[in-house]
Amino acid sequence: ITIMTDKGLSVREAENFTEGNAPYTDFVKMAFGTSLLIPSLESKLNIYRGAGIIPYFGGTLFEVFALRDAMDDYNRYLDRYGIEYLEVSDSAIKLNRETKLNFINQFAANFQVISQVTNMVEGGHLSFDRWIQFAEDELHAGASYIIVKESAQMPLYGKNGLATYLSTNASNYAIDLNRIIWDASQKSEQIELINLFGSNVNLYNIASFDVIALETKRL
Repeated sequence: ITIMTDKGLSVREAENFTEGNAPYTDFVKMAFGTSLLIPSLESKLNIYRGAGIIPYFGGTLFEVFALRDAMDDYNRYLDRYGIEYLEVSDSAIKLNRETKLNFINQFAANFQVISQVTNMVEGGHLSFDRWIQFAEDELHAGASYIIVKESAQMPLYGKNGLATYLSTNASNYAIDLNRIIWDASQKSEQIELINLFGSNVNLYNIASFDVIALETKRL
């Protein structure tokens, strides 16, 4: 899986993107709640869909509605644009574990959920095994995929990162790596993950101008 992050492309830019990159792109994430600001959102979503790419709204938009206790409005917004996938996260707001798992479970009844697992906890350190337990809980709650992002509390890359930890089977958990999507916007990160997990590793947060370069690395 390759997920391109759309930070506000215009309709014409989306057309140009799909012309050259559609065969190598599975999803486009509308980041930072940008879908609320795009004048021709429906046209852009149709461009992606017409090229065989699945568009979805990122976790920040979910958090905007969750903070305001406006889930009915959020569901209407998703239905209005025919969204099939959505992201549940707790990066900008704090959700307790039970609340987040309930959100995932509720949305999973009608949508495919991509969950961004918590990567910050009180206490200043998030162990790999604790993160993996979080991920397994969210998969069990109904998430189709799990996004893993680096934080000051939990490194992803290098010999002491989560990627190396999982690739060496050091974990006590049997998490399905096919359902893990790695935040890898940098070339060095992409190469490390391809070397550790193979060319079909799931990668996220790829810039629109980096999709073909990433595909050459995979090949």
